[in-house]
Amino acid sequence: MLSDETWRELRGQGVTRTFRERSVMLRQGSAGTHLLALTDGLAKVVCREPGGAVTWLAFRGPGDLLGEVSVFDGTTRTAEVVALTPCTAVVLEAERFRRFIEQRGLVMDLMRQALSRLRESDTHRTELLTLPLVARLARALLRLVELTSSGDGPEVVRLSGLSQAEIAQATGVTRNAVISGLQQLRRSGTVETAHRMIVIKDMKALRGWAMADPGIAPASPFSPPAAR
Repeated sequence: MLSDETWRELRGQGVTRTFRERSVMLRQGSAGTHLLALTDGLAKVVCREPGGAVTWLAFRGPGDLLGEVSVFDGTTRTAEVVALTPCTAVVLEAERFRRFIEQRGLVMDLMRQALSRLRESDTHRTELLTLPLVARLARALLRLVELTSSGDGPEVVRLSGLSQAEIAQATGVTRNAVISGLQQLRRSGTVETAHRMIVIKDMKALRGWAMADPGIAPASPFSPPAAR
C-alpha cells in the first residue's frame, strides 16, 4: 500500500537484520516494541493456541509490514511470525515508526492496508467453505507467486521453504489431502514437486485450476470439473 518512495524512506528509519530459515521473527505474547519491514524472503503468520494447536493466518513477502498492530494499539502480539525461507527485514522502533507515519500523513494508507488484510481473511474463509480442494490449493500457490515474484514474473516459478503440512494449514485440509491435490497438479503438468519445493511450470493452467475452469486449464483426464 505504501509508494516505492515511502517504502525506501521507511527502510531508512531502522536497522537491517537477517533471519534464518524457520526462525521466529516476532514472538506471540511479546510487547509491541518494534515492527519489521520485510524486504526479502517468505514468512508465515500463525496463532498458537493454549492447547498447542497452531492456526495459520497468512503468508507474507517483500514489501509487507509485520507486527504493526501491536505497535499502534499497545497490546502484546496476538500472533507469531516465522521465516519460511532466509529473510531480511528492517527493524523499526515503535515510537520512531509512529512518528514517521504521523509526519508523512500515512495513517489512511495503513488503514487501507488493514482493510485489505481483512478482505483477504474473509476471502480465505469463503474459499474454505465453497471451493474444492484443488481450487483452494491453486489459489494458495498463486498468492505465494504474487508475494515472491515481481511484476508478471517468469512462467516457471519456484516456491521454496514450504512443507506439505503448512500448505495443508493454508488450505484447511489434511496433509494427505494436499498430497492428493499436488498429485493432480503434477499429472496435469502444472507443477513439479520436491522436498519443500514446488515448481510451477504452467501459470495459465494453474489459474485455470484456481477458477475450476476447464476452458483455461489443459484438457486431460485430471482436469477440474466445470463450475456449477
